[in-house]
Amino acid sequence: MAIDPALLSSRRLHLSDAVSAQEHFHANGWTDGLPVVAPSADAVAALLDWVMLSPDHIIGVEPVRQRAVTAEKVAINAVMAGCLPIHFPVVVTAITAMLSEAYLLHGPSASTGGAANLLIVSGPIRRELGMDATFNALGSANRATACIGRGVGLVLRNVLDIRPGETDRSTFGHPGKLTYCIAEDEEGMSWPSLGHERLGDPDVSAVTAMAALGPRQVMNEWTTVPEEILDTFVAEIRANMRHYSIWPGNYVVVIPPQLREHFVVAGWTKGDIRQYIFERAHIHRREWADCGKGSVVGEKGDRRYDALPDAEHLLVVGAGGPAGGFGAVIPPWLGTKSRAVTVPVGACVDC
Repeated sequence: MAIDPALLSSRRLHLSDAVSAQEHFHANGWTDGLPVVAPSADAVAALLDWVMLSPDHIIGVEPVRQRAVTAEKVAINAVMAGCLPIHFPVVVTAITAMLSEAYLLHGPSASTGGAANLLIVSGPIRRELGMDATFNALGSANRATACIGRGVGLVLRNVLDIRPGETDRSTFGHPGKLTYCIAEDEEGMSWPSLGHERLGDPDVSAVTAMAALGPRQVMNEWTTVPEEILDTFVAEIRANMRHYSIWPGNYVVVIPPQLREHFVVAGWTKGDIRQYIFERAHIHRREWADCGKGSVVGEKGDRRYDALPDAEHLLVVGAGGPAGGFGAVIPPWLGTKSRAVTVPVGACVDC
């Protein structure tokens, strides 16, 4: 299906040069503060061609404000973010996941808590896009993760009006609001991917979306014992429960090769890791008194709060550079309201 650029319905702008185009986009609040690629009709049509979607195809409807998100609008913002046609299926899948009722996009988008939208890509599509899940995995690892995450952010800004000071009421936010997309290091691990675990298909390409806070890096290179390594992750989860939110939800633990090897040697699976953390990641309300929050302890000091409703709420991701006994914990925004959603690449609604 070839898309005729003349069929695109968005308003056309005629700007004299690249500099004036950038200034026009900035002046209208259409960017995230960084330069954008001018979304020509041909470039937008090329993205739509790649996924074989008509411009007016509805990718989803934001359930709170009942705003429809069309393929044309998503493609325009993906081009602006620097996406190529090969990146666009992942952008579409991410938006599909985030528009589900379980995700509750409006909540983390409008909250003062400062969440961003974490995307975890798994399956064969990672190789097709050249996604690097090793060095700097949670930073500027490669073009694909940077452009895809940024494209999703521009869709939220320009299609759903999620801009700082408007819908976005974040007190601080975090750098993940620019782009927050990582890939799993499936070639470097013997464990099943996140997409395989959550969708049941070992060959599936998938995107897992989660409303998330910034990553909290931990380190323990002084032991090879799985339980002791995980105790470090548990301590960081408990710290988040003391310092930020006591409520349960999806947490992500990112484990690099140096630590993964210790689990493999000991015969530990992702399921073993989830169960161990689930049983230990909890605090009592009285612990808030140690953090200056004693006034809200009251008579509930002995009440226990678990970080995870059950073991399956923990997302175990293999990623990171080959050396260093580091790891990362990525907490949820508000897990009782917004849940991680996994969608296979190529899935859509209203097809």
